[in-house]
This record gives sequence, C-alpha cells and structure tokens, in this order.
Amino acid sequence: MADKTFGPEGWTPERLGSQADKTFLITGGTSGVGFEAARILLGKGAKVVMLNRSVERSTAAVSKLKGELGADADVSYVRMDLAELDSVREAAVEILKVVPQIDALICNAAIAQVPKQKLTVDGFESMLGTNHYGHFLLSGLLFERIAESKGRIVVVASLGYKMGIKTIQFDDMNWDKNYHQNKTYSQSKLAQMMFAYELQDRLEVANIDVGVYVCHPGSSKTSLIATSGNLVTRAMFRLMSMSPLVQTAEQGAYPELMCATEEGLEKRALYGPTGRNEWVGPVGKGTLESFAFEKSVMERLWSMSEKETGFDWKLA
Repeated sequence: MADKTFGPEGWTPERLGSQADKTFLITGGTSGVGFEAARILLGKGAKVVMLNRSVERSTAAVSKLKGELGADADVSYVRMDLAELDSVREAAVEILKVVPQIDALICNAAIAQVPKQKLTVDGFESMLGTNHYGHFLLSGLLFERIAESKGRIVVVASLGYKMGIKTIQFDDMNWDKNYHQNKTYSQSKLAQMMFAYELQDRLEVANIDVGVYVCHPGSSKTSLIATSGNLVTRAMFRLMSMSPLVQTAEQGAYPELMCATEEGLEKRALYGPTGRNEWVGPVGKGTLESFAFEKSVMERLWSMSEKETGFDWKLA
C-alpha cells in the first residue's frame, strides 16, 4: 500500500530546494543509482565527493557530470575500495583533510550475487566485507565530522535482506559450509540494516544529533547484477529489465536522495518504492520486517563488527 506522506506521486527530487551549502559523500558513484544521485544533487548546487574503487571510471564519471552540468559543478572523488579496510582508512584520512563538512554520507556501493565464495584481503566473505564491514568502518572514521555538521548517514539496503535466513550466521560468517550467492548476499544487506538501526539506538542514548536512515532502490536498471551475478542471474535480470517491474536508475536514486535531505523521516523504517512488490512505484515508507532490528542480534553484530574492523565507536 502506497505511503501517502508525499502524495500519490511519492517523493521526487522536485521537493529538493537549493543544496548550495551542502556536501554529500556517495560510495559507488561511477554508474547506476549512485551516479544519478550525484547528478541530481549537483544540479541543485551541492558539492559531491564520490568514493570509488576505480580511478579510471571515477575520472570518466567526473568528466561526464561536468560535461552535462558545467565545468563549475563541484564534483570530485577519493579512491577507496570498500573491500580493503586499509583502503577505507586511507580514504578517510584524505576525506578529513579535504572535506570540512559532511551533510550526508550515502552508503550506496555494493556487490551482489557473487557466484562462488570469495574472500577479501582481510579474510571476510566478499559481500559481507564490502557491503557491511567497509561501510561500518567508513561511517565510524568519518562520524565525528558528520556529527559536527549535524549530518546524516544513509544506508542503502536491498529487499534482498528477506531472501536468506533472516538473521546473522554468527557461527560461520564467511559461509564456508553453506555458501549461496543469494542467501549470503542477503546476510550482507541485513547486516547493513542492523548496523543502521543499532546506531540509531546508540545515538539516542548518547543524545547525538545525527540522522541515520535506511532505504532501498527497488528494482532498478543498474550494473550491480550485471557486474557480479552469474550468467543465469544476469540473463534473468536482463529479461526482467525490459518489463514494467524494473524502473530507471534515476528513479532508483530517489529513496537515498530523500533519506539524505528530507525532514521528518522516521528512524525505524525502510524507505523505497511503494508500488508493486515494493519494487517500483511512488517513493515513501515501505514494509520493514521486525527481524531486521532484533536487538540481541544487532548488539552481537555491532560487537563483532568493531572487533573485525578494529574500530571502536566512541559515542558516549
């Protein structure tokens, strides 16, 4: 059922006023939803810093945006590979040097449906390491700057969080015994959501004014499946992308833009399309399953994430 908060059309960028004094950081901004989010924010006068793995693709994305929006579009990038904790640490040092204000950190980058188990250089299952641990560490390292700016952290999740075992497999985080491209991906996205909801709780206790919101892009035409899914998954998604059950990458960017800018959003919520299957349609508040914020699991995951990333969040 559609969320009526923003009317029958849902949230659209027409609600965005000037963003001229705002700075947004977006992970994974070279293509798809992240690129479209950057383009829309730049069009409203914002400063955008993209955090991307590929220098070549980052340079091309910056050139394309400046070509479209003008040479004075304030867009830049810092090289960062979420799959390598040292790369995240180095990027954070660089960001803190060159970015005096962070109005929102949009945790948009992800890898999905990796066909066979792969481990990151730090020894984590690749999707958990990239999607969750990388963003957990980045958010922690930049948190003080975000708090000083009274900024936000936006976690871009996926409806895929419902595909798996609906909890965290603590006894085998790397899925050595039962690796499955969908269920393992599902755990990585559920972990991201649990990080966000647990952070909300901790910020409330510490009385710190940082907004943390969770969204998903719905079913959007992006390169995510095309770049990391297996042949069958890619073929299925190609067929699906010709149907009305898939929307454009620009529409897929609306939920994260809303969570980065809109006032009056709820914390314990999942924002995204509210139409058919919540894959497409007007953007608003969707359905959030209660297992995504089961307190004992969130707390255990938080402790494990601090240990694995070697980063201790000090919020008190």
